[in-house]
Amino acid sequence: MAVLHEGKRDTHVKKLRTRFKLWLSSKDVEGVFGDGKWRLLKAVENAGTLSAASSSLRISYRKAWGDLNKAQNALNVALVQKQRGGNLGGKTILTGKGKKWVKAYGKFRSEIEKAVEKAYEKHIQELLR
Repeated sequence: MAVLHEGKRDTHVKKLRTRFKLWLSSKDVEGVFGDGKWRLLKAVENAGTLSAASSSLRISYRKAWGDLNKAQNALNVALVQKQRGGNLGGKTILTGKGKKWVKAYGKFRSEIEKAVEKAYEKHIQELLR
C-alpha cells in the first residue's frame, strides 16, 4: 500500500461511495427486520418458493426459514404463506402484510439512502477535492 504525502492525490479515493447496512430491532429482539429480510421477501415474491429464493440469494433454506420465522414472531404478523407441494411442488407467497412490509421498508430505505448521501456530500466529499 502506498503512503500518500500532503498535496498528492490518490485517484481511487475520488471514487468513494456510501454503503451501509440497515435493520430494525426491538428492546427484546435484535435484527427484527432489515435489508436481508427485505431482500429475502422480494426474492420469495419473484421466485415463488422459499427454496428458489434462498438459492438466488445464496443462503441456506434453513437460514432463510429461520430469518422469516424470527421476523414474523417479533412483528407478530404473517409475512409469508407456505403451501405444501403435491405433484407440482409447493410454493411460498407473500401475505398482504408481507407485501406492505416490502413496500414500506423499500421506501424507508430509499429515504435513509438519500439522507446518507446528503450527509456524505456535506461532510466528506469536500475532503476528496
